[in-house]
Amino acid sequence: MLTFAEEILLLLLEDEQGKFLPVTRHALGHALVGAVLMDLAFANRIDTDLERLTVTDATPTHNPMLDEVLERIVSSRKARSAVDWLKALSGEEAANIREQALASLVERGIVERRDTKVLGFFRSRRYPPVDGERMRSASLRISELLSSDQIPDPRDVALVSLADACGVLRTAFEEAEIERNMPRLRQLGKMDLIGREMLGRISVWKHGLTGPDDD
Repeated sequence: MLTFAEEILLLLLEDEQGKFLPVTRHALGHALVGAVLMDLAFANRIDTDLERLTVTDATPTHNPMLDEVLERIVSSRKARSAVDWLKALSGEEAANIREQALASLVERGIVERRDTKVLGFFRSRRYPPVDGERMRSASLRISELLSSDQIPDPRDVALVSLADACGVLRTAFEEAEIERNMPRLRQLGKMDLIGREMLGRISVWKHGLTGPDDD
């Protein structure tokens, strides 16, 4: 099973070219940190409400990307809400989460890392797909989820809520598709137990644009 962070990156990956759709660095940081927190919640390592994020099980998950964040939370002497942790970690851990998630996608054989030089000097990094079906899995699941009235998988509900709250959804999907399925999107938001409440409905996509592969 892919992590939420890996699926967020795949949502932003353009087919064939291996380039990433432009999102703000701020938005991407919140999305990736929020993704790790959601994975920890689904792994029953943390619990959260509007007041506080608490560790319910400090046992490592054996996923370094998740365990590094879990260790930070466990070792903190200060009680913080999920939103506080989101703000604190998005500036410190987001780049590391991005690199680990991309490395995992390469290791899983979903994308490949390709570095080229422009004019013999400037480096251009791309992640063209190796397994197009797995690369598009999250996008197809979200499209199906938005256009149907079936009972959704809780992880897919959380992924949609996270992607929507951080502006990733409107970057990865056509505006017409979002607007056409807005009632369903609102319905899914009410089902979510983690994503929107954890993020506090923070709007984080109003800053300068950057891409996940920018160094």
